[in-house]
Amino acid sequence: MATFSWITAGESHGPGVLAVLEGVPKGLALNVQDIDAALARRQRGYGRGKRMQIESDRVSILSGLKQGQTLGSPLTLLVKNNDERIDQYRTLTRPRPGHADFAGALKYGTRDCADVMERASARETAARVAAGAVAAQVLRAVGIEVLALVDSIGPVALDVPRLPLSALRALVLASEIGAGDAAREAEVVRAIDAARNAHDTLGGTFVVRATGCMAGLGSPMQWRERLDGRLAQALLCIQGIKAVEIGAGFAAATLRGSQCHDPIVRDESGALSRTSNNAGGIEGGMSNGMDLVLRAAMKPIPSLPSGLPSVDLLTGAPAIGVYERSDVCSVPAASVVGEAMVALTLLEALAERVTCATMAELIFEVNSMRSKHLGFLALQNPVFGD
Repeated sequence: MATFSWITAGESHGPGVLAVLEGVPKGLALNVQDIDAALARRQRGYGRGKRMQIESDRVSILSGLKQGQTLGSPLTLLVKNNDERIDQYRTLTRPRPGHADFAGALKYGTRDCADVMERASARETAARVAAGAVAAQVLRAVGIEVLALVDSIGPVALDVPRLPLSALRALVLASEIGAGDAAREAEVVRAIDAARNAHDTLGGTFVVRATGCMAGLGSPMQWRERLDGRLAQALLCIQGIKAVEIGAGFAAATLRGSQCHDPIVRDESGALSRTSNNAGGIEGGMSNGMDLVLRAAMKPIPSLPSGLPSVDLLTGAPAIGVYERSDVCSVPAASVVGEAMVALTLLEALAERVTCATMAELIFEVNSMRSKHLGFLALQNPVFGD
């Protein structure tokens, strides 16, 4: 495919947020309902705030589509804001610790933090989720599936069942917290309720898993081309994310090398495989054919009803940071954004690996690549060139 790229635009209280995708192959039968379903997942989750009661996100396709199929031209997605009042929004001169307010006010030379908030707001992630839902449809057509699920909220750790991705997805979609551990869901709800009653907030962690990813996406040739670095950035750029693990992550630092690295063995069919996946599907900056496994940590939402110590940028006097309506916990929503960002990053990497203009060509090229790799892994043709 041609080089795939995307951008978002729009402000939190403007007319809407948009995503423009370039390089989506011609001939994708775009399922708009799937995009709307992803947007609805982002709005769900126990602990969400009042804005989710105001917005009812649906996507409008402004360009790049004809009779339900992509044209190969730029695809423009619009998610309208119901809460459109950017010109009437109040002036915010008391920056909120933990937000972009203070650093942004210094960067842009403004004492009105609302100017910074409009773009820094997590409302922008609605456009990312819409774009990611398109990327997921392209990836699904070539056998790659991406799923995110919550594995902890506050002090409550949740199990991630060892199930096929389809079964895991059903559990996540049925869960009020976007998790696969129904047995502990009530405990999470109680923890969120306790934080709300204390006028406080909770963070947590989520896992993103991608199956069907062929080996060789990414490159070790330049630092910016390494897939692990790109995926880490994709998750760290989500509002509130403060840490990312790949595979065993921080736990790998406690292991010996003999315990950490994934042995290569021959299975019963004679093909090469691994007995573990501590690398999380990435070695040397490239996918290695195993499932990609990433985990991200989200800090508690910094908008607190009681406020945090700050200053008034007009007077310099001590003040309490202004309170904006917010979530008690938005880890489930962040997991949906994480799923979208991984899908978008994998499609970027796939576009670098495969050159084509249409979905039919993409499917053919990916199948050819997989056949070549399977032949190599079965040791039938141990030397080949791409």
